[in-house]
Amino acid sequence: MDKLYARIFADPEFQALQRRRGRFVWTLSGTIFLSFYLYVFIIAFRPEWLAVRLGPHTVINWGVMVGVGLILLGFILTGLYVIRANGFYDPAARAIVDRLSAED
Repeated sequence: MDKLYARIFADPEFQALQRRRGRFVWTLSGTIFLSFYLYVFIIAFRPEWLAVRLGPHTVINWGVMVGVGLILLGFILTGLYVIRANGFYDPAARAIVDRLSAED
């Protein structure tokens, strides 16, 4: 079994797949990371932007809406990863493993 794992990890197609998946994961991670830090910096340096109420008869302000939006962004990005992993990365990895297993 260790020999099969070594062949899988040495396979150029598998390495390309891992690089592609890694770039996608880092893009999603960077997006959520930058979004949260931008929110924190706005709170720290321009809190008046987020303190503006949505309307004259509501107590909800833009800060609450942006916070909810960040939570939703996290769910959306997680969903994007799951869709991409289940639809592309997992089947491609399975095909590589099957191909290399059949060569034994």
